Amino acid sequence: MDIRHLKYFIEVSRFSSFTRAADHLFVTQPTISKMIKNLEEELGVELFDRSRKQLVLTDAGRVILDQAQTIDKAFDNLQTELDDLIGLQKGHIRIGLPPIMDADQFIRILGEFHQLYPNITFQLIENGTRKIEEDIINDNLDVGIAVLPTEEEEFHHFSFMKEELRVVVPTSHKLASRKQIKLEELSEELFILFNKDFALNERIRSACKEAGFLPQVVSESSQWDFIGKMITADLGISILPYSVSKLLKEDVRIIKVVKPVIEWDLAIIWRKNHYLSFATKEWLKFTQERLMEDTSE
Repeated sequence: MDIRHLKYFIEVSRFSSFTRAADHLFVTQPTISKMIKNLEEELGVELFDRSRKQLVLTDAGRVILDQAQTIDKAFDNLQTELDDLIGLQKGHIRIGLPPIMDADQFIRILGEFHQLYPNITFQLIENGTRKIEEDIINDNLDVGIAVLPTEEEEFHHFSFMKEELRVVVPTSHKLASRKQIKLEELSEELFILFNKDFALNERIRSACKEAGFLPQVVSESSQWDFIGKMITADLGISILPYSVSKLLKEDVRIIKVVKPVIEWDLAIIWRKNHYLSFATKEWLKFTQERLMEDTSE
């Protein structure tokens, strides 16, 4: 058995088809069929039930698939570590970003890093904090930007922005002329919130509960600009980070919230006790240094 047997087995399992797996791997269908047959003979078990129209894993196949995926990942990590050791400054970094943030500063720093390491590529994936955390744990992302707090036992973090949330209302609203407002005064309002993939959804609901009421939510969205349009259409009000509320192109009023003040704390997070590639470690170091410089200016 060699690593190719396991890789071919994983791909056949993923596609439930010898033909589709062969196309994906750029080999012939007889080649991959022979590889799987050799693997079955070596292990002494059948890996697939071939009596149906579509290939189905046997009980033994499911057990072996789990171990094969672990071995395949370990082999990939081994190759990555060897590349790092011989100084290959190449790589690919998968970064999770919440679409709720003003990304200008982050993108500028990303551009500066690219000037130093032009062979390192990036994949930017927009999602809420909850999904970003899940994807890092499942190794679908290397790092992400999330709203604190996160699971301390799961993640390292570097905090880089802390700011207040503000109430955003249409200009026609009865509170539009106010400079500040107690949260309890919003108990009869209709709210437009980010959806439950976003930590801010829970943060705002908790703050409202602390103020003595449960928010009446008329709509949820994953896009801050869409929330702005709904506010100006008089569908409801929202509570947004101050930096995001200033990005709204619509004519709205931004009001300070008191009793309680609601804040958010943005941080870069990455998984504890997990291998980080050279590219990811260099990006983390560079980005933290640049964010600290920006904060001190």
